[in-house]
Amino acid sequence: MLNNRFVRLGKNCIIDKNALIGYMPSRNIGELYLNIGDNARIRSGSVIYLGSRIGNDFETGHNVIVREENEIGNEVKIWSNSVIDYGCKIGNSVKIHCNCYIAQLTIIEDDVFIAPGVMVANEKYPTGRFDPKRIKGPRIKKGSRIGIGSIIMPGITIGENCIIGAGAVVTKDVPPNSIAYGVPARVVENIDSLLKRNDISLE
Repeated sequence: MLNNRFVRLGKNCIIDKNALIGYMPSRNIGELYLNIGDNARIRSGSVIYLGSRIGNDFETGHNVIVREENEIGNEVKIWSNSVIDYGCKIGNSVKIHCNCYIAQLTIIEDDVFIAPGVMVANEKYPTGRFDPKRIKGPRIKKGSRIGIGSIIMPGITIGENCIIGAGAVVTKDVPPNSIAYGVPARVVENIDSLLKRNDISLE
């Protein structure tokens, strides 16, 4: 189902019959148009709200929700049952696996991989009453990999090329090129030493 009035689709897009493209937000936003680039593949059950800009080669699994006022780059893949809340910025070549929640105002830079079941928070002291002064999503920098079932707390920065271990709860900034895991997560090693010791390449 397509809201033709406010949706601008690129070339060669494939949209399953029961995906909903151009859902009207309940929030008042400045720009209602939804722009999706070339070669999108949007699968059944997915709902893409009006008011976002999405690049080329976008792909969803089933039952993906992308809210309004998001900026999404090229070659972004969002797999089944994941939610991108409003006001996020997602770079190029990002992969977000199944059953993930990306909170409002999160920034995800290029080449990030987010494993299944990752939860991203944006308010340190939730009271049940929305206060935009307290809302700050985390920033996940270029090339980082977030392990399955991790929780990323509000306002923190994960540096470039980090690995966050499965089940970690990240409560503090993580320096670039670090490996961190645990509850709360702590930096345990530099990524270069791990790769060298185990003869692993991330290329």
